[in-house]
Amino acid sequence: MDCLFCRIIKGEIPSSLVYEDENIYAFRDIAPQAPVHILVVPKQHVSGINELDEVSSAIASKVLVVIRDLAKREGIAESGYRVVINTGKDGQQSVDHLHFHLLGGRTLEWPPG
Repeated sequence: MDCLFCRIIKGEIPSSLVYEDENIYAFRDIAPQAPVHILVVPKQHVSGINELDEVSSAIASKVLVVIRDLAKREGIAESGYRVVINTGKDGQQSVDHLHFHLLGGRTLEWPPG
């Protein structure tokens, strides 16, 4: 499998790591859309939300706790932040591996695009 995020998790492609445990890998986006833009990725390869099963959905739930903690650590928890999951072509999912965008550090407009 030639998944970009799987290769980043394996260390084959460098990243700016901000968090890692046995199930989750988080790193700074190389094209940030906000002052804080962190990608939080389950290590288990799941293409997207539509492919979640009992095991991967439990890990995805843990991702939300990690996101909460990262938001606190990055100093954006009090002012607010956005969590985005793009799904499928029309949802602009650019990497076929479930991932969560943590965005903050500025006022985020709505609608997003």
